[in-house]
Amino acid sequence: MQLELLNEQGQSSAKFDAPETVFGRAYNEDLIHQIVVAFQANARQGTRAQKDREQVHHSTKKPFKQKGTGRARAGMTSSPLWRGGGRIFPNMPDENFTQKINKKMYRAGMASIFSQLAREGRLAVVDSMTVESPKTKPLAAKFKAMNLESVLVIAEEVDENLYLASRNLVNVLIVEPRYADPVSLVRYKKVLVTKGAMDKLKEMFA
Repeated sequence: MQLELLNEQGQSSAKFDAPETVFGRAYNEDLIHQIVVAFQANARQGTRAQKDREQVHHSTKKPFKQKGTGRARAGMTSSPLWRGGGRIFPNMPDENFTQKINKKMYRAGMASIFSQLAREGRLAVVDSMTVESPKTKPLAAKFKAMNLESVLVIAEEVDENLYLASRNLVNVLIVEPRYADPVSLVRYKKVLVTKGAMDKLKEMFA
């Protein structure tokens, strides 16, 4: 698979030979959907909670007499049928949303995403991604010169300067290969991979 090798101005200067096992896979929409949904589900904290009829603050006194009112019989106002009553099946804070994805499926799904990005022209290779100081302005100017507004950069190593310079840029994310996730790959319009990170991606997803 031939990928574009971009220079400092964001122009294609040459071609880079990428491994077919990672960037030449067939598009598997069902598998990609599965790993994206699983990744988002595994990120849920499950901290929301609701109350059942035992936990709501209500009196246990019978609201009205059993017979003669023409209304349906009621025992207490904490009934789930009443407004302000408890829930029948309340959401609990210890609910588990995790979904299991096999390693082989995850590797195949990630390779399918990389391959589709390459076919759509949304993935390119750069020599390196470094900054001399932890300043946001030079890095923002660098991406502007490359005509990149929304970009995910997969670098071999993210040092402190690069991390500090990029963390305030809303549409920029710079990660190491082990932290590349399917949601970010799909979300950003352009994905840049450094030459040093290509070998790690091949090792992880081939």
